[in-house]
Amino acid sequence: MRTTVVIMMIFSMIGSACGIGTSTTPSQGGTQQNLRVLVHDSFAINASLVEEFEKIQDVKLEFIKAGDAGTLLNKALLTKDNPLADVIYGFDNTFLSRALENDLLVGYTPVALADIPVQYQMDKSNRAIPVDFGDVCINYDKAYFLDHKLAIPQTLEDLLKPEYNRLLVMENPTTSSPGLAFLLATIANYGAENYLDYWVKLKANGLVVVNDWETAYYTNFSASSGKGPQPMVVSYGTSPAAEVVYASTPIDTSPTASLTGYGMCFRQVEFIGILNGTKNRVLAEKFIDFMLSVPVQEDIPLQMFVFPANSKATLPEVFVKNIQIPEKPATLGTEMINQNREKWLADWTTAILR
Repeated sequence: MRTTVVIMMIFSMIGSACGIGTSTTPSQGGTQQNLRVLVHDSFAINASLVEEFEKIQDVKLEFIKAGDAGTLLNKALLTKDNPLADVIYGFDNTFLSRALENDLLVGYTPVALADIPVQYQMDKSNRAIPVDFGDVCINYDKAYFLDHKLAIPQTLEDLLKPEYNRLLVMENPTTSSPGLAFLLATIANYGAENYLDYWVKLKANGLVVVNDWETAYYTNFSASSGKGPQPMVVSYGTSPAAEVVYASTPIDTSPTASLTGYGMCFRQVEFIGILNGTKNRVLAEKFIDFMLSVPVQEDIPLQMFVFPANSKATLPEVFVKNIQIPEKPATLGTEMINQNREKWLADWTTAILR
């Protein structure tokens, strides 16, 4: 769904009442099976959870990291006739239609799907099952705005005002997932016919574009490094919580916050699915049940800094205290994105970078 939210990730013990795979009895003296799971590079899960699943199901999990969401899906498509894995996790709604139209996945309806909000269930055939979601938002440096007695922007239009000249850094949408998400947010707001007019005005107001999230956040952004020139950066809605978790000196409140005005954030949903051609269909289904179980869903926020899709999962306190969830995030239909993504990127590049 994204470039790495934080550079480091840490690996909650699973309770015996988690309900993960309890309907399957470990094999008696048989050969242990392997289950291969194709994942994006940001994938992380508590080792104790993995070990418990492996013990109950008498299986060895192999996680194959395959780049970001786009690269992950491309690898799955290129190896479709001889799948690299049994399960794929981490492709998002900006690439969903590509997975579905290429007959990459087979359907499965887990019991826990009843606990996932319908707006995240974007495939009626349940080939792509939502696991988590997150918002790409503009993060801002609280101290900068306070010290400069500068009002916090409330809308995309506010960013065009002269007082915000050269105060925003973003990632190139052709090379970065959060950059693409922010581009999609503007298309959702202004329409495919008019979005470039907004970008031309934003460029004229000193928009700074860099290649990747790491450069934008750790070099250009003033809050994370304390030295960057831009007090606003396109990042993730969960980044303020990460600032607290990974602070070198313990802090209770994040030095950053997110701009969550109407349509300013773009919501990404990440999916899991069973790859067509797997010989481990039953175990693949069990793994999806595992990923949607409450223990795993409650582990996800502090592992991958996204929100659990299962509504029964409880959020960690650091999320509750430091994250602003947008009431009206921008969204676009997956078919519309798939049909127009390359044209939008080419047109944006011509208008902004050339």
